[in-house]
Amino acid sequence: MKPQSFRQTLQHLFWTLALALGLSSAVVALSGASPWDAYRHILFGSLGSWQKLAQVFRVWIPLTLCSLGLLYTFQIGLWNIGAEGQVVLGAVGATAMVRWFNGAPPELVLPAALLGAGLCGGFWALGAGLLKTRAGVNEIFAGLGLNFVATGLLLWLIFGPWKQPGIASMSGTETFPEAYWFPGLAGWAVSPYALGATLAFMGLTAWILKTTRLGLALKAIGRNPQASYLLGLSPWRWMLLAMLVAGGLAGLAGAYQALAVYHRLIPNISSQYGYLALLVVMLADERWQPIPVICFFFAALNVGSIQLPMMLRMDSSLAGVIQGSLVLSALAVQGLTSKRRNTS
Repeated sequence: MKPQSFRQTLQHLFWTLALALGLSSAVVALSGASPWDAYRHILFGSLGSWQKLAQVFRVWIPLTLCSLGLLYTFQIGLWNIGAEGQVVLGAVGATAMVRWFNGAPPELVLPAALLGAGLCGGFWALGAGLLKTRAGVNEIFAGLGLNFVATGLLLWLIFGPWKQPGIASMSGTETFPEAYWFPGLAGWAVSPYALGATLAFMGLTAWILKTTRLGLALKAIGRNPQASYLLGLSPWRWMLLAMLVAGGLAGLAGAYQALAVYHRLIPNISSQYGYLALLVVMLADERWQPIPVICFFFAALNVGSIQLPMMLRMDSSLAGVIQGSLVLSALAVQGLTSKRRNTS
């Protein structure tokens, strides 16, 4: 497909935002509130102070990690719906390392927790990849099935072997010892180390997809799996590698949730970031450049929408309506643009 010019990209963005705002405003108005007031409270609720901005970055980090991972599978033509379960397994892996090595120096436990999270997420994704390449199971069904299994495993651990002494509740497992919390700096609500690591993963992903054999192979197979055999590429091997990398990054997102945000394992540890990342990558048109901006927008929307129940007595789920409207608008504008090109 011929790449869009800068002017076409701006036009695409303008019509997407106009359509999304129109749909969202109609929903807000039907609920009896002022769309202007709703957007104003979301804006100041997310960017009105340093503390609120830090909360936005706490959401931005795991969402960006999941989205970067999905880029690898989208490039090769796989729908990794199982990212949600891979986040869960990453959190489980990190928690297992903290529990098993409790008492060891944090300099050993934290790297082990991150490694365990990456491996658990990666191998969980590999399961969906093997079902796809070896058993012919569609990766969408395999991913959804594994998501249910991951959620069941998570709840079994919280209410079973890892429950708090004497009780089992939705509050999750015992809080980790403070020495095993992901390191931060005094006065910083978000860990600058996690922020820096996420930016490093972003640069690494851009470099891999643009200049390495892995990136070129993913694109070649994604464009034409049959022709890739002529280049000596084995699609199923590269598909498994893509799933492994995607699951590893989602697993690290789960480790961040457990070690840096909640400091324990809770039932909703993934916060739906695996599913939300799918919308991010679709909206980014499978390119890495728009991902940090779109993730920041979605993170700000999630944090700012908390103001709605307090200020306007609206449900905070309005953020989900705006996110869905944005994705539907982007797909509609993209579809109309393609149709116009084909008929001209």
